[in-house]
Amino acid sequence: MEQLVEANGITVNVEIAGDGPAMLLLHGFPHTWQVWSAVIPRLSRTRRVIAPDLRGLGATTRAATGYDGGTVAEDALRLLDALGEQSAEVVALDLGVPAAVLLALRQPGRVRRLVVMEASLPGRDGFTPPWWFGFHAVPGLAETVLTGHEGEYLDFFLRSGTYDGGGIDPEVRDAFVAAYAGKESLWSAFEHYRGMPVTAAQLAAELRTRRLAMPVTAIGARPVGDTLYRQLTPIADDLTGHVIEDCGHIIPLDRPEALLPYLENAVPTTPSSARASAAGDPDFAL
Repeated sequence: MEQLVEANGITVNVEIAGDGPAMLLLHGFPHTWQVWSAVIPRLSRTRRVIAPDLRGLGATTRAATGYDGGTVAEDALRLLDALGEQSAEVVALDLGVPAAVLLALRQPGRVRRLVVMEASLPGRDGFTPPWWFGFHAVPGLAETVLTGHEGEYLDFFLRSGTYDGGGIDPEVRDAFVAAYAGKESLWSAFEHYRGMPVTAAQLAAELRTRRLAMPVTAIGARPVGDTLYRQLTPIADDLTGHVIEDCGHIIPLDRPEALLPYLENAVPTTPSSARASAAGDPDFAL
C-alpha cells in the first residue's frame, strides 16, 4: 500500500507491503518504486518491504536541493526511522546504488545486508559514464529539450533496458512516463546526475576510513556486467557477485524470477576474494 511519510524534510511516497524484517528497495532512472512491482509480492511474504520514490521522483517531494547521494542516503535513513525500523536489508538499482553504498558506509549498524545491481560508482575505477550522463548534467538543458517528449525519451531506456528490446509491462511504462512528465519532474530527475560530482567526493571521503563490513551482493546483467563487483572488491569484506544471463539492465522487471533468489538470499555463496568468488559461482562471468 502506498503512503506518504515525512522524512528528512520532505514527503516520501513509499509502497509498504508485508510483515517481518525490513527490506528497503531503492530504484533508479527512469523509474519509480514500481520498478520493484514484480518482486514485491513474493518478498513481502517474509519481509516488510519498503519501496520509496527517491527524492524528487514519482510522488515524492520535488525538493529544491539535496540530489547528491549522501542526502538521498539520509532520506532513506530517516524513512526507516519514521517507520520504526532499526535495520534493514538494503537493495538498490542503477541511480539508487551510490546512496545505498553511502548509507551502508555511514550507518553499518543499520544495514544488515547490501544488494546492489546494474550501476557504476562515480569516481571509482571503472566508472565510464554513457552519453546521457553528460546530457542530463548540463543545467537546464535536458528538461528544456525533452518537455513534451517524455514518453519517447523514456521508451529509449525502457526498451534498451530489456534483453529482447521489447520494453516493459505497458501499465508500468505508462506510470513511469506520467511520473516524469513536465519540466519540473524532469528537472528533479536530472538533478541526481548534476549531483554526481558531490556524490563521488562523498564516496571518496568515506572510503578513506571505512569499508563495507556487512554481506554485500553485486548483481550485473547487460550492459554493466561485473563492473560494480570489481569496484566493490577492494572495499567490501564479505562480497559475492552474480551476472544474470539473458537479462537487460532493468533486472527486477526483465527477469524477476532470476533475481528473486538473490534478494531472498537463497543462493548459496562463499564470500571470498574476487578471484575465488568468481571461480566458485557458475553465474559469475568475468
